[in-house]
Amino acid sequence: MRSVIAGFTSALSAEQDHRSPKADERREAAAGFTTLLDAGRATPSDLEKLGFSVRDGVDADTGRPYTIATNESGTERAWGLYLIDRSAPASLVIEVPHPASDLKTELFGLDYFQRVPGAVLLIAGAHRKADDGHADVAHEVDSVFHVVAATLAGRGMTQVQLHGFDDQNMPDDDIVLSSGMSMAGDPIRRAADRLAGGGFSVCRAWTSSCGALEGMKNVQGKAAAEEGTAFLHVEMSRTVRESGTARADVIRALTEADLRKP
Repeated sequence: MRSVIAGFTSALSAEQDHRSPKADERREAAAGFTTLLDAGRATPSDLEKLGFSVRDGVDADTGRPYTIATNESGTERAWGLYLIDRSAPASLVIEVPHPASDLKTELFGLDYFQRVPGAVLLIAGAHRKADDGHADVAHEVDSVFHVVAATLAGRGMTQVQLHGFDDQNMPDDDIVLSSGMSMAGDPIRRAADRLAGGGFSVCRAWTSSCGALEGMKNVQGKAAAEEGTAFLHVEMSRTVRESGTARADVIRALTEADLRKP
């Protein structure tokens, strides 16, 4: 699975082709993903009409079954990779909106996915600066990534969105946590406590000012707030993202916080 994710993200660049899906394509994407999620396996759906390839597999690292939907490569329909763990009912959404830009966040996403049975992993299909910035799915509702995230929020599933920042932007903090437009409930506070307990300096946006890293304009966060579901916006420093040890510690803390529970 690691090689699949690496191959997918290695093709992303600010110069790649991309266009936003039209309204009817977004509706097809939502319907197609719902069909795929509920079927429990790869099955014909509207996603294939949009150029996605869909298949089942077994993760060699965990031994757990999965279904993966990947956008066609080399075209303007660069609309994402969606991975569903089939070993348990879908229960947690892990989102990587800026692969290849927020460096190594896709690795955090995959590691987290592999630790949580029933996780659903969303990885954007284009670099955030592609298409004059219209490929930045964290700020564009007109994206397949957003309609999938909103669909899952509508099912009451907690979303964890992974980002990265340069060390100099918040030199005194390793990680910035925000609940976006939602209240910071117990799951979000548990995550903060676990990360702090793991030795990270954590800026909690619900109690402190964390600069421009609070995710208040994040459209997936807004959708979660409208649905009344939990949303955790995680910003990690470059130093944290470059360390394999730190990555393991972050994922351990998030897993132990068990954001699926109230």
